Amino acid sequence: MTTLVACSHGTRFPAGRAAVARIRAALADAVPGTEVREAYVDVEQPEVAGVVAEAAAHGPVVVLPLLLSTGFHTSVDIAAAVAPHPGAAAAEPLGPHELLVRSLCDRLAAVSGGDAGHRPGDHVVLAAAGSSDPAAARAVERMRDLLASRLPAPVTVGYGAGCAPTIPDAVASARAAGARRVIAASYVLAPGHFADLVERAGADLVSAPLGDHPAVIAVAAARFRQARPALEAAAVR
Repeated sequence: MTTLVACSHGTRFPAGRAAVARIRAALADAVPGTEVREAYVDVEQPEVAGVVAEAAAHGPVVVLPLLLSTGFHTSVDIAAAVAPHPGAAAAEPLGPHELLVRSLCDRLAAVSGGDAGHRPGDHVVLAAAGSSDPAAARAVERMRDLLASRLPAPVTVGYGAGCAPTIPDAVASARAAGARRVIAASYVLAPGHFADLVERAGADLVSAPLGDHPAVIAVAAARFRQARPALEAAAVR
């Protein structure tokens, strides 16, 4: 049996921890017969390398990043955790993925009564955590393109850290361009530091984090299933 190590960033915010726990629980239901274990790259314990080492002693392991984009934590922390173990591999991060557009649209609808991005004068800022890794920015830009294909309003990007523009700057630029209503689409998984940055960025409306939306769980299960077959075949050989 392959062990799924659900690896998130880690947070000091109780609401964020509860949200990630709900994601893990929903993921366990989505991949029955698989042991789902928790791990973190920062702030919380257990740390991912130790979890992978223990699980890899008993069989194949897939580390599933509960992260919306690639970046330092996927390319360094998670990569280093799986590298010493031939029976371990890292799945792709959750985003970008077209299914995540459904979760973004549902969260926007919930905060606006259903018309966010559809009212004349609307402007949507896709508000992401951000990273200094250029691949992470490209991943967010891909999600922006996917979201823009579903909305008549302009969609731009703002980042909490790592690259420009910042979320407040993206909100201000939208207003300077003539937007009557600026909506921040929170492209974060759970309440925490970056969700708070989105809340304080000055948008007229702010959607909730994606959390355990069914589309998020479907993407997570798909990422796991994509990574699992090669590992299980190797274990048989």
